[in-house]
Amino acid sequence: MIEIDDTDRAILRAMAEDAGRGAGAIGRALGLSQPAAWRRIRRLEEAGVIAGRRVVADRAALGFGVTVFLGVKLATKGRPSLEDFERAAQAIPEVQVVQHVLGLFDYRLRVVARDIADFERILRRRIMTLPGVGQVEANVLLSEEARPGPLGLG
Repeated sequence: MIEIDDTDRAILRAMAEDAGRGAGAIGRALGLSQPAAWRRIRRLEEAGVIAGRRVVADRAALGFGVTVFLGVKLATKGRPSLEDFERAAQAIPEVQVVQHVLGLFDYRLRVVARDIADFERILRRRIMTLPGVGQVEANVLLSEEARPGPLGLG
């Protein structure tokens, strides 16, 4: 584990706001030279603090107007392996996230669909046919506020 100082935190904040910004732009914003900013970013990447950079696509702009979180409890009788369920769930393009969780449900899935009718089709034809599916609970996303989380960057 490496020591993270205030400059590193400022770099991480800047990258969290816009991961596409180059080292030169980040350096200028923070009063660092481009090489100094690049070396710090590289150090954070090599240490695993920065695990990657991602493009966040606007689902609605792509025609996916509905997001549903599904709680899935696997059936206890004839229970398949967890790996079989996970592999099959991950093969469904509309399933964006598969989380193995502790609690009332065994899994939490984030599913995107064009509209409610499209979601119903996905649910009936794909989700309910996954190996071992028992109980399913759906929660439709109404709004979402994306925040970087408690990374000590604030």
